[in-house]
Amino acid sequence: MIVWQHELQLTAKSRGFHLITNEIDDALRHAPSVSVGLLHILVKHTSASVTLNENADPAVRRDFERYFQTLAPDTDRSAPYEHTYEGLDDLPAHFKASLLGSNLTLPVTGGRLNLGTWQGVYLGEHRTRASGRQLVLTLQGQ
Repeated sequence: MIVWQHELQLTAKSRGFHLITNEIDDALRHAPSVSVGLLHILVKHTSASVTLNENADPAVRRDFERYFQTLAPDTDRSAPYEHTYEGLDDLPAHFKASLLGSNLTLPVTGGRLNLGTWQGVYLGEHRTRASGRQLVLTLQGQ
């Protein structure tokens, strides 16, 4: 059994949904080789998320952003949010992160993510001005 862990620093991204599959694949190239395993991905922030979805059409990511902005708008000064310590987008970002989740567990085959043809990993950046985000990648396999 092989266990490998790596902290991946992502560059700062604008609010929205961003494909990060390539960054994860690049990090996996430095992992010990496994024929079969699982990769657990954790985003170490409470105002960002990770999710798996369509990787081909960028309109999907734009639609995700519009949909989640409707669910939890971050520009409504009359919203009854008590937690606004870091700005109007603070609590809405936490809502979005909780709805989408902070982690994924994905299959790895032959040292690579084993995803469907049209699947990719998204970082959901829910803050208007965010710094870079950190992911913890934990690979278990043989």
